[in-house]
Amino acid sequence: MFNAMIETLKANPRKIVFTEGPDARILEATDRLVKGGFLTPILVGNVEEVKAAAAAGNFNIEGVEILDPAAYDKMDEMVEKMVELRKGKMSAEDCRAALSKGNYFGTMLVKMGYADALLGGATYSTADTVRPALQLVKTKKGAHLVSSCFILVRGEEKLAMGDCAINIDYQDTVDKEGNVVVSAAQKLAEVAVETANTAKVFGIDPKVAILSFSTKGSGKGGTVQLSHDATIEAQKLAPEMAVDGELQFDAAVSPVVAATKCKGSPVAGQANTFIFPCIEAGNIGYKIAQRLGGYEAYGPILQGLNAPINDLSRGCNAEEVYKMAIITAALA
Repeated sequence: MFNAMIETLKANPRKIVFTEGPDARILEATDRLVKGGFLTPILVGNVEEVKAAAAAGNFNIEGVEILDPAAYDKMDEMVEKMVELRKGKMSAEDCRAALSKGNYFGTMLVKMGYADALLGGATYSTADTVRPALQLVKTKKGAHLVSSCFILVRGEEKLAMGDCAINIDYQDTVDKEGNVVVSAAQKLAEVAVETANTAKVFGIDPKVAILSFSTKGSGKGGTVQLSHDATIEAQKLAPEMAVDGELQFDAAVSPVVAATKCKGSPVAGQANTFIFPCIEAGNIGYKIAQRLGGYEAYGPILQGLNAPINDLSRGCNAEEVYKMAIITAALA
């Protein structure tokens, strides 16, 4: 999987911003990327501090561009652009203060076209990665939310799971008069389509199961109706996509169970892309697959933004940073 992505990046050069330049894990991954020569890293941080940290860890970052927000020669231009993007919600002083931080500064580098992708979060929360992305890079045309998915790999087998990291649950968006503008089902359907599109990047031919504790009306209550309605909405959004629901997990993956519970389904018994009705189910589900099923989990991969911006776990290691850098750049 990664070899294929590396070949793609060799043919399509990309720049990726690391927002936490002095971090040893970031520097170790940067060293590997420099040796590989297929992706150009940019490190955000004080130049001397970054170089000292690299020297302390014996990491080679020779020739890597290091950008310090405090000394950036185009900061005035960046501030002006951010004020415009925030549309009166932040003053020039507020924007300058925000841009002194690596997460906002790095996001603006992507927004202004200086870099193609961003990877952050080794030392700060998911919210601190997502917030600048929403404010500056913003969601794609037609997107109503940002979501995430994990790619799980075990040998030659690959699965996609979403959303396991961003959306706590799904609620209707209503206007001032109380009319539903975007339904919860439409939002979950959007997650399903975005996750299927991400799956394709990793060579998965998506067969999408929208999960529940019910299969085709066998149970009532909870999120059953949400998963049922989201299936209908996903079929409208992407009629060419193989999607079915609501399905219990066993019906989604076992041909024997599928033959009993939902015979004739284009997905049941062979699903490889799983959509969960809330973050609790999603987060628990992917971690069970990772810890008990022996899958390697890559993510969270953010979906719905105008540019590839991804979040690291604060417990990540250099290997995870390296691989997530490849994944993030390959999405550009």
